Amino acid sequence: MVLWCYLIWYLCFAIRYFDPSPNLWLTSIGISGIIGIALLISTSNGKTSLDRWQIFRLFLMPFCVSSFSALVKGRGFFLVFSPHFLENVIVLALCTVFCARVKMSK
Repeated sequence: MVLWCYLIWYLCFAIRYFDPSPNLWLTSIGISGIIGIALLISTSNGKTSLDRWQIFRLFLMPFCVSSFSALVKGRGFFLVFSPHFLENVIVLALCTVFCARVKMSK
């Protein structure tokens, strides 16, 4: 559930501060490939195999981190928090609604 909330947070700000620059996205893909391979090597021990979803996440997370930092650079963010209080409240509310729905469905 936490990883899904991370994704909600990322998507909200990536959409809000979207930059169509190919350089930004290609750099993020490159970083994702380099770090994803390193994570894949560090998590594979030869005894257990990772499923496709786990491998996808090993590459997705560095992509999200690098593109997020590039998108919000120079916009006054503190850590991952927007300088606009309302934006943080909206995204936090979306995560709360998501978590509540997951708990209600169980």
